[in-house]
Amino acid sequence: MLKKRTILSLEQALTLPYATQRFAQLGWRVIRIESGGKPGQKRPGDPNRYIGESTSVDDARAYFVAPNIGKEAITINLKEEKGQSFLKEIISKLKVDVFLCNTLPKHYKQLGIDYDSLKEANPDLIWCGISALGPDHPDRAGYDPALQAMLGYMHLTGEPDRDPMLCGLPIIDLKAGDEAFAQVLLALLEKEESGKGKKIDISMAQCATSWLITALPSLEFTTDEKKLPFRSANEHRSFIPSNCYPARDGYVYLAIGSDTQWQKLCSMKGFEHLDKPGRNTNNERKTQKDAIYADIRKGLEQYSCHDFIEQCMRNGLAVAPVNNLKQVAALDCVKNAMLKTTLPDGRTVELFPAPVTTEYLEKHAYTMAFPPRLGQDNEKIKDEIKRIKDKI
Repeated sequence: MLKKRTILSLEQALTLPYATQRFAQLGWRVIRIESGGKPGQKRPGDPNRYIGESTSVDDARAYFVAPNIGKEAITINLKEEKGQSFLKEIISKLKVDVFLCNTLPKHYKQLGIDYDSLKEANPDLIWCGISALGPDHPDRAGYDPALQAMLGYMHLTGEPDRDPMLCGLPIIDLKAGDEAFAQVLLALLEKEESGKGKKIDISMAQCATSWLITALPSLEFTTDEKKLPFRSANEHRSFIPSNCYPARDGYVYLAIGSDTQWQKLCSMKGFEHLDKPGRNTNNERKTQKDAIYADIRKGLEQYSCHDFIEQCMRNGLAVAPVNNLKQVAALDCVKNAMLKTTLPDGRTVELFPAPVTTEYLEKHAYTMAFPPRLGQDNEKIKDEIKRIKDKI
């Protein structure tokens, strides 16, 4: 088990709170920094605190809960020199291992959170900043939907003859958060050998386009723009037939990945009519894909989702029901890994599964503390620093 570390994070929105949530799942100390707001401000701090259904407290509503369980929270006015000095004191006295932020890079120096300023408090500090396009574009904000539009995700999502669509989740936020988590862990490993800290810049754009590994290379291998990847609805761009189809009582997704699997599908009761000339190979099936999709839909008219899936699985075919969220939450592989927290009104709720099971989560029965209220740990942190000073 890795030694527990202290993570200090100036965070808001989703991408960075998601990244630091991964550290909290290791049992590491995660302290999130927010602005305390101006006098009279009704909803200070991270705007995400006030989004979603009520949890019985206004500054930790439903949307804010999942990415922030198991953390501490303090408020600092980093626009003042006193606040910047206090930030350095926290890093020095609490022996902070990692500082992260998802502030616009143009604000780093004026808030005193740039790498050169903070490493004065801890020379071997690991510093990580997430921004839309990296530090070379210091004033560009990183909003997931806008980045999905800019970086090709909407171009590739949806039906070919209809408008481009967003992915169903803020996938670029989450990808960048996972990358920050991974790069910080790598920096900690490097520090074990070098003894030195590191500055890490995470570009959400670079993270997102790294996932275009099946799309961007096409630019090098075809001069016909009509053959470049485009919106393909639910079908796979390369393997035919892989698509979503209606059964009598719901939808199923069937993925045929080889000619052998195609022959197995053709041998199933009710699908014999699929076996026609010119469909033996994947390349041949591409030329008849619309007719093949129609033939599969016809075969499914006599099947319930359950019966079709059972039949496919007996033949070793890749198939799955199109589940709603309630059905997903009931799956054993999901339910058994669900993270839980207790709301202020005493109710225990299940939130989402950890991506991997950690020793810390097993030890604590997958239960983590409810997200901290705005500035909840201000006095605790100040007292902790004072006790450390008194010992020196």
